[in-house]
Amino acid sequence: MNNTKDNEMTLIFKSKSANESFARATVGAFASQLDPTLDELADIKTAVSEAVTNAIIHGYNNTTGDVHIHCEIKDRTIYIEISDKGCGIKNLAQAMQPLYSGCPEMERSGMGFTVMETFMDSLDVSSTLDKGTTVRMSKTLRA
Repeated sequence: MNNTKDNEMTLIFKSKSANESFARATVGAFASQLDPTLDELADIKTAVSEAVTNAIIHGYNNTTGDVHIHCEIKDRTIYIEISDKGCGIKNLAQAMQPLYSGCPEMERSGMGFTVMETFMDSLDVSSTLDKGTTVRMSKTLRA
């Protein structure tokens, strides 16, 4: 994240599916101060939904833990970091491939990281087994 920021917020919530829409709406409301277009706002909210869903379903895998979201705004860019302290990703390169799903029995599409990459300007994922995963993404909004 940037050293000089215009605004920031942090949100921590339990890894329950019901909180995915809460996270999406909260980050969307925070991003609204940049006066985004409807398309820009939809892109941000969709990317957040994917990252939060991954943390809940894959990170905690039927257990409960905390999902952390930290957002910063600098100039016309929103920086979003979503992290969990779950099981981590065994093979990150494989997990980031389109159509790969770590839970095929759940009929997951395996497009979460691809969606994040498509809708945001940058995406960086780091993960450590048994320690968790962090997704960092950013989007610069039109002037």
